[in-house]
Amino acid sequence: MSILTKEQLKNFISENNIQSIPDLYASLKNLFKDTIQEMLEAELSTELGYEKYEKKDKDTPNSR
Repeated sequence: MSILTKEQLKNFISENNIQSIPDLYASLKNLFKDTIQEMLEAELSTELGYEKYEKKDKDTPNSR
């Protein structure tokens, strides 16, 4: 069972100009890098109890 259709995979390959395995690795690395960064920022916001750059009174000495 595939999450992406063949058409979506073809589009990903052409949009990222993938011509070799190293090209594929580089594209996937960039894709996952952005995804993991967003996940870590969301986790930090949840843990601290406020969003990045939020200017309201906080009941915590933690800051970013």
